[in-house]
Amino acid sequence: MRDQLRVIISGGGTGGHIYPAISIADEIRRRHPNAEILFVGAQDRMEMVKVPDAGYRIEGLWISGLDRQQLLKNLDFPFKLISSLWKAGKIIKKFKPDVVIGTGGFASGPLLKMANIKKIPTLIQEQNSYPGITNKLLGKDASVICTAYDNLERFFPLDKIVKTGNPVRQDIIDVSTKREEALNFFGLQKNKKTLLVLGGSLGARRINQLMEAFKDWLVEKDLQIIWQTGSLYNEEYKKLDSEFVHTHAYLNRMDLAYAAADIIISRAGAGSVSELCLVGKPVLFIPSPNVAENHQAKNALAVANKNAALVLDEQDLAKRFEETISILLDSEEVRMEFSENIKQLALPLATSAIVNEIEKLKIIK
Repeated sequence: MRDQLRVIISGGGTGGHIYPAISIADEIRRRHPNAEILFVGAQDRMEMVKVPDAGYRIEGLWISGLDRQQLLKNLDFPFKLISSLWKAGKIIKKFKPDVVIGTGGFASGPLLKMANIKKIPTLIQEQNSYPGITNKLLGKDASVICTAYDNLERFFPLDKIVKTGNPVRQDIIDVSTKREEALNFFGLQKNKKTLLVLGGSLGARRINQLMEAFKDWLVEKDLQIIWQTGSLYNEEYKKLDSEFVHTHAYLNRMDLAYAAADIIISRAGAGSVSELCLVGKPVLFIPSPNVAENHQAKNALAVANKNAALVLDEQDLAKRFEETISILLDSEEVRMEFSENIKQLALPLATSAIVNEIEKLKIIK
């Protein structure tokens, strides 16, 4: 058995798949400085830029997801799949990995399928409370499935599941010590409550529209607002900046944004939910309806069902936003209860636990 650990990691399409993959790679490199790590992504997707920026080599597959709205766009999918399976097989043969890891994204399917065929140990990092079709299919042959939620034995073999949580950025593990720094950083007043609004790095049109409609009402409720509009919408909304409304295309210091916040409005991507559990602030989730398998709604409900957050569907925003957010605004006791409950769901050592499982697979091999 080789002493040097050789790992292929596939994760991409969105930051929610890429950043966990990079976190895992960073922890492998920390423990095994001589490890050989190769990423495999989908050509022309954001991982082809983000992964090299993080210091890792990546190869691309010609693959995309199925378009469920415009079926004619799927005519070339069989050719993409065959091409990607063939290239994934070539990459595996040349690189000779000890373990192959998938954190989600289009390229994970062909890569892990070929690794399973070649009897190479595979690890799936399932971030959501409801797995997508690809991971359900791959799970039967995977060696280990690292999850972030309970009750996934409905979809995966129970003996393969290890509940580790989702990898999160380490600088948010104790944001409570950064409160004063955060208020100064964002130019906020100490005597006001702060509402943090998150729509993801690109932005969420419906959340932005909501904030435009309700910002004056929220300010009248004695709130100041950190509003992440997203890069797609910042030009449209930055004109609404005021003494108590601070728009940002992107938040480079998420640790300070979380530290400043008293209440948070957020989408419910798997990574965001995991971070918010760790941060431990009262949250109103507004899940995106535009994601596969309705993942975000299911992630949000998994938290809300433990009385640890509120959830409001986009279709109900106009009718129910004011009454729903008022549940958090009007009672310190309610905010504390939600805060304590969501903290109980946090799994801060997820990355370390996942790499422990990777090391076990290397030993077994």
